[in-house]
Amino acid sequence: MTSELISLTAAETASKVASGEVSAVEVANAHLDRIGAVDERVHAFLYVDREGALAAADAVDKARAAGEQLSPLAGVPLALKDVMTQKGIPTTCGSKILEGWRPPYDATVTARLKAAGVVILGKTNMDEFAMGSSTEHSAYGPTHNPWDLDRIPGGSGGGSAAAVAAFEAPLAIGTDTGGSIRQPAAVTGTVGVKPTYGAVSRYGLVALASSLDQAGPCSRTVLDAALLQSVIAGHDPMDSTSVTDPVPDVVGAALRADVKGLKIGIVRELGGEGYQAGVRQRFDEAVTILEGLGAEIVEVSCPHFPYALAAYYLILPSECSSNLAKFDGVRFGIRVGEGDGDPSIEQVMGRTRAAGFGDETIRRIMLGTYALSAGYYDAYYGQAQKVRTLIQRDFAAAFAQADVLISPTAPTTAFKLGEKLDDPLAMYLNDVATIPANLAGIPGMSLPVGLAPEDGLPVGLQIMAPALADDRLYNVGAALEAALLQTWGHPILQEAPSL
Repeated sequence: MTSELISLTAAETASKVASGEVSAVEVANAHLDRIGAVDERVHAFLYVDREGALAAADAVDKARAAGEQLSPLAGVPLALKDVMTQKGIPTTCGSKILEGWRPPYDATVTARLKAAGVVILGKTNMDEFAMGSSTEHSAYGPTHNPWDLDRIPGGSGGGSAAAVAAFEAPLAIGTDTGGSIRQPAAVTGTVGVKPTYGAVSRYGLVALASSLDQAGPCSRTVLDAALLQSVIAGHDPMDSTSVTDPVPDVVGAALRADVKGLKIGIVRELGGEGYQAGVRQRFDEAVTILEGLGAEIVEVSCPHFPYALAAYYLILPSECSSNLAKFDGVRFGIRVGEGDGDPSIEQVMGRTRAAGFGDETIRRIMLGTYALSAGYYDAYYGQAQKVRTLIQRDFAAAFAQADVLISPTAPTTAFKLGEKLDDPLAMYLNDVATIPANLAGIPGMSLPVGLAPEDGLPVGLQIMAPALADDRLYNVGAALEAALLQTWGHPILQEAPSL
């Protein structure tokens, strides 16, 4: 029974809970048992809230028994990235500097999940403060890819993607600053969506780069991602960047799944040299499928995309150096050196940060502080923002020619753990295809389109749409997913891997 319950999609689970065929407590226990059986090897979770999950599941069962109307995801388990606050539950952001911190409040995303009866299983591993492309920069050790435990699960949200791929949860929440939902989805064979910037509240999301960060869904199907986005999206007065426009009907779009007559643009600059042959092959096959479904395929050029990586790695560190200044050993988190003689506040702050921040975090803080310093602001940060504007204009021109844009999500499949740790630039290049969407604030989705013939590992295809046209992602993604399922005869993640 456990294996059956963990293999269900979120939509199937919710339906069975609502009908009384299974109880939410049974579903929660099945996933908690799965975590207990495999997570020692996967390390997707930093904290498992068994007591809280079972209490939430029991509340759903009691509501159903009382005849209350349940939400579309009531009773469905979910893994929450450890960058989202949850009242009373440890929230570390993958960093030693926040070790032991238990927030006194819920993030808006967390509160909306609870209100919908979603059962939060625990907090997932991540690169420290979401800085990384492999989840190897967590202070608590790396997460492993369920497809091959010697490989990375992507980053920074590798814990959330790995939890879904390992069948430890059917749903997860990630955050995407430069690709940290989509890139892990690509290398773990899952679906990951970065909604339009501001469509999902950032209140309670511990900030890395405030103009780039966006929470979004991780799942094993496009419909499940749509159901989750419909729960967490919507205006929030607690977030000054929250958009007030109506939430697009992403669930309806996923159910419609019809691309006939749509113009789909292939971005010339997001392919070619540097892309693994098997990634390119599976992408080309998916394009052929979309064309066979009635879509019109056009090539578009976004000439400033080659500068996106450089601009991003000036904008992100600059905002990071500002946002992380509050971690000073004074208000929350660890405090180092206070009892060593009579230290000044500056000495305590320095010792705390030296002990609490990892190498990658220190590297980016130093880079950002330099870029924002007097005499260099205009030369670096100011110029990067001008490039950002040019990239936004590229997108506007491209969307005048096509309804959605597509590209490979990542240039390669999952690489080996440790393979790129000593080469930051090579690590940064993993996000080359996903970064432009963050700089422009537009929505993007990654979904699996097969396995690379060289290594048998998942390949992801990225779909991008104009701002607030998130429904287009789900329409195209669901249509392609259905066609691929027909071709394969089964989902890419057919059953829980034996780990």
